[in-house]
Amino acid sequence: MLRKLVLVALFGLFLVPSIASAQFDEGDWEMTLAGSGSSDDSFDSTVLGIDVSIGYFFNDNLEAGVRQGVAYADTDAGGSDFQADTTGFVDYHFDLDRWQPFVGAFIGVTYGDGNNNDDDGVYGPEGGVKYFVNSTTFIAATVQYVVPFDDADGDEFFGYSLPIGFKW
Repeated sequence: MLRKLVLVALFGLFLVPSIASAQFDEGDWEMTLAGSGSSDDSFDSTVLGIDVSIGYFFNDNLEAGVRQGVAYADTDAGGSDFQADTTGFVDYHFDLDRWQPFVGAFIGVTYGDGNNNDDDGVYGPEGGVKYFVNSTTFIAATVQYVVPFDDADGDEFFGYSLPIGFKW
């Protein structure tokens, strides 16, 4: 009987961390990091990028923050481009414990040098889902529909990201 009680107690100790609270609360901060890259088969054209964001929760569901993205491209034509974007965002999270789907909007600016980079404002809707692997770390999948302010010739596009995030 004592052996069964000890086994149940040990099982309970291991079960508690797996059901630990993994949602956002008012006053929480989060930071996400994402990297990207691509090259052709001869590594003559290479693109490298990194994105960082920081956000604050005004209540259990509403987050606002800022994102910074930087990308560098070295092309086989002998040129190179630098591009960056800075955006503010507001997202509403649906609390499903470890799963945190969200919808929101962003507005900001893109800038850089090179032939394909025009300094312009951007805005649009965004959404995605965050999955907590433990109570402070999550992975996310996000999508944005990016619309330039100067959208005379249909330059809208979709942006995708798969960042890792941390809350505190």
